[in-house]
This record gives sequence, C-alpha cells and structure tokens, in this order.
Amino acid sequence: MAKKYEGCAVGIDLGTTYSCVAVWLDEHNRAEIIHNEQGNRTTPSFVAFTDDQRLIGDAAKNQVATNAENTVFDAKRLIGRKYSDSVVQKDRMLWPFKVISGVNDKPMIVVKYKGQEKLLCAEEISSMILTKMREIAEKFLESPIKNVVVTVPAYFCDAQRKATVDAGAIAGLNVIRIINEPTAAALAYGLDKRSNCVGEKNIFVFDLGGGTFDVSILTIKDKVFQVKATGGNTHLGGEDIDNRMVNYFVDEFKRKNKVDITGNPRALRRLRTACERAKRVLSFSVVTTVEVDSLFQGIDFFSSITRAKFEEINMDIFNECMEIVKSCLTDANMDKSTVNDVVLVGGSSRIPKVQQLLQEYFNGKDLCMSINPDEAVAYGAAVQAALLSEGFQNVPNLVLRDVTPLSLGLSATGDIMNVVIPRNTCIPVKITQSRETVADNQPDVLIEVYEGERTRASDNNLLGSFTLSGIPPSPRGYSFNVCFAIDENGILTVSATDKSTGNMNEITITNYKERLPADEIKKLIEEAKNYGIEDKKFLRKAKVMNALDYCVYKVKNALKQPEPNSKLSSVDIDMINSAITVASNLLDSSQQVEIGVLKSHLKELESMLERIITDKKE
Repeated sequence: MAKKYEGCAVGIDLGTTYSCVAVWLDEHNRAEIIHNEQGNRTTPSFVAFTDDQRLIGDAAKNQVATNAENTVFDAKRLIGRKYSDSVVQKDRMLWPFKVISGVNDKPMIVVKYKGQEKLLCAEEISSMILTKMREIAEKFLESPIKNVVVTVPAYFCDAQRKATVDAGAIAGLNVIRIINEPTAAALAYGLDKRSNCVGEKNIFVFDLGGGTFDVSILTIKDKVFQVKATGGNTHLGGEDIDNRMVNYFVDEFKRKNKVDITGNPRALRRLRTACERAKRVLSFSVVTTVEVDSLFQGIDFFSSITRAKFEEINMDIFNECMEIVKSCLTDANMDKSTVNDVVLVGGSSRIPKVQQLLQEYFNGKDLCMSINPDEAVAYGAAVQAALLSEGFQNVPNLVLRDVTPLSLGLSATGDIMNVVIPRNTCIPVKITQSRETVADNQPDVLIEVYEGERTRASDNNLLGSFTLSGIPPSPRGYSFNVCFAIDENGILTVSATDKSTGNMNEITITNYKERLPADEIKKLIEEAKNYGIEDKKFLRKAKVMNALDYCVYKVKNALKQPEPNSKLSSVDIDMINSAITVASNLLDSSQQVEIGVLKSHLKELESMLERIITDKKE
C-alpha cells in the first residue's frame, strides 16, 4: 500500500523547453491543467537575470534576444551530467550563456545578476522553474503547496533522477514521487479512454519533446498499468531540430552576405526564434518564410523553407527515433501488430514526417491524437499526485508498474559487469545475490555499483561504492550477500551483508559525484529563499515606482487646468514643479534609489495633489 501524504499535491511536467502543472479536481472528476498569469497552460523553462531582477517563464523568454548571455534554458539537458560529458561539450557551443567546470566536474552556469557574477548549477535553475510552477498552482488553488509529483524522461539515469529530486528540495518542495513521462502520458490516455478500455490493451507511447525522446510500451488491464519496456534518448528533441534549421540559415546568410553570425548571440537567438516559429508553421503548411529585420550589421534576412527541405535536413533525427521505436518493441518481446494504440506525446510529435514514419511502421494504424501532447504528461502526474495524497475522493484507484531503464550491477573480477537487475525490470524490485571473496583472509570487500549495458564494468556509469568490513579470516570463496533494491521513484539502495557475522553496510546513492551533498542543498535552499526575498522586494519597489509615476502624471494634469481663483501661489506652484522634477529624476535612476526614498516622495506628491484638488473644490 503506497504511503499517503497530507495536503494537496500537484503534478509538474518539468520540461526542457516548456513546463506544465496540473491538479486533480474531485468536484469535476478530472485533472485540471493550470494556466499561468499570461493565460498560457504551459510556461517556458527559462530563467533570466538582469541588473535589477530575476525573471522566470514567459517574462524571461520574452527578453532573451536582448539579454541572451544571462538567460538560461535547457537546464534539463545539464542536470545530472558531468561537464566533460561529450553531450554537454556539444551543447555549450550552441548556448549563448557560459558554462564552466565546477567541483567534481559539475557543470556550472555563469550569469551576471545585479552587477555580480554568479555560478549556478542545473539543479538551481530547475528549482526556480519548479518554484514558478508551484506559485502558479498556489494562485489557482488559493492554498500553499508542498507535495509534488515530478516527471522525468523514462531514460533518465540514476544521477539525473536524483538531481531532479534535489531541484525540488532546493525549491522547498517535497517530491513524493518521480514518474516517467511516457507512463504519466499513458495515465492520461487511460483515463481519457476508460469507457472504451475493455479487456487488455497494449499501447505504445511516443514522446518527442523539446529536449528528450522517450518511448514506452504499456499493457493496460482493468486498473493496472504495466510498463513492458522503455527506450529513448535524453538528448534528442525539438531543440536539435531547431539547431539544424539555425545552422541551415546561418550558412545561407553567410553565402548571400559574406558575413558569419555564429559569434553573435543576439543574432543567433533572434534567428532561432524565427526558426521555432517556422517549424510550427510547417506542421500544417508546406512552405513558410523566415524573416528577421536587421539580423546582423543592419542586414535584413528573408528566406523561405519548404516542408521537404525541413524533412531533408532533419531526416537522420527522425530515423533515429524510429530505430528506438523498433528497439523498444524488441525489448518487450512484442510484435508491432499486437499494439492496439499509438499515443503521441510532446510538441515535436506534431511534425507530419514523424507521424508518417510512425504510421507506416505500424502498418497504417491511425495514431491516437485525442490527448493534448503538451499537457498529457502533467495530467498524468496530477493523477499520480492525487493517488498518493489524502483528501481526494474521486480519483480512480489505478496501479502503476514501471520499469528500470538501465541495467544495474557490480564490477566482477576482470572488470566484468555482473548484472543484478536487468533493464526493463518491473519496479519496485529487490534482488539478492551471493558473492565470494577472491583472496585468502580477505578482511574487507569493495562493492562498486554500476549502471549501463556495456560488458566491461568501467565502460558503464559508476554510481557509487562502499566497503563491507570485518570479514573473519577465511579461505578464498567466503560467501556474503549483496542486495539491490529499487523504490517506486527508481532510486537505488545497495547493501552487503556478511552471513556469518551479521556485519552490514549499504549505500543509497545519495552523495556521489554529480549528486549534491546535504549541506550544499541546505545552502542552495537558503539562496533560493534570498532570491524569493529579492523578487518580492523588486515587486514592491516596482509598485511604488508605478504609483509615483502615475501620481506625477496626475499632478501635471492638475496643474495644466488651474482654477481662476486658485489659492495656490507662484511659490506653491514652483515647489510642486520642483517636487515633480525630483520625482522624475528618481524614476529615471530607480536602480540606485531605496524604496523608502520613493515612498517618501510619493507621499509628498500625493499631499500636493490633495491640496490642488481641494483648491479646485473651494
């Protein structure tokens, strides 16, 4: 029986390019996607830093062209990775913001905030986006939110999952469950089709988002959702398609104008925005234009692109997606003819060529597009959140059975990967293996835990290590047990036990390499609070500035329409005009002015305005 958490919980789809939040509404017997202050149901996963404030979401993305170096996006592509990772090295050449190597080869993002240079890890950026999603939910529900279910790509490794949990902790949230994105989408599909879902159904979830690609095969029977196999690429999505388009038009601009814009972040960002727009248009049109005024050195850029050309420059990406589809079916030991429905998830699944290739592969089967590809993951996360929370009465009593995406095991003699839990094993799971010492009178044993599919252990990802000590003197071949246990979040605990003495040691991979230590998380939580305080301080100051600006406007208008028998002397009018000048100067140099000074001048001007109004009445 899953533990039930007190209070309302929401589901958050923490996306590479857009994020979405949803909550289960008992009174409507369904999940509700919550719109942000702009009225949009998805929020850009962007965070920007300026000389006087921090911006998150739409506000951050709207100013990216003018502040490219200090606007951070794609944090999901960095989270849980090392700086030396070839994927990070490839991406950092495309990002306008700077990424450097930090402690333990951790990638750190460099930005300028309030005139100072700051180093931020991907978890901090993700925590800011999670904070924004919580604020959106709290405004809608009119109550505080603490518990959340956060989605991750099915192919996220252990480090990436734990880093996502860390991001939630920094945001002051209790991540009660990590759920795979295709599984969450399958929940949304299952609820949408529950009246038609009779007997057993096999569904294939194709999730092509902004930065990641996942596929999963699930069997739905009654209220049980059983994942059979999963596959994917945590670095494949709409952004890679955008990169191809940007490179194509950069080459065209260079060919036509003999000018290279690759070193100009602002020009590249404006071109990327135009390419994103063109990509969307090509989903329903066969040709579109890419137009950017004064793209570089005053040169206007105007070009067109056909759907055929778009498909040509991205065909290898589409083919890679299809190879992963085939591999997933092989892993599940299923024939494509046994798939009842193919469900499309993620904004990039709207691309006509992707749909055509999928439909052809599944022998002309109609694709299921009844659920919103941008919102399905958050919808499913909200259902899972309701299932894990107290107080929800009408949520369907569903059972999720997910799988582990990568094999987990130990390093054996000769650097051999000894698999304990094969990939696509149903979780939660607990497996114990008997191991033996390799030397006479061996006092301790080093346990090294790896994840991956390579035969050689060192070619896989080392998750962590620990030592089992106190082994009694004995000949080689002395037996002890090693136990691997994976919980509902896909998080691993490994323990080793000496059967004769009872000595035991274990590791929950909590503080190794990319994982943030507890004291670092605590420090970042405090920093997140400081950011929140600074944001509120800026908002209060902005409100006072707006009030002062409006008061100046009203006083000026009042002075333009003097009464014939006004009691205001020329000295009074000069004093009022002087106060207006001072207030206008303060507004022009607001960054250096304290809020108390602005409030004082606002009070003085309001008093003067009252005198003018009183004089007119008399």
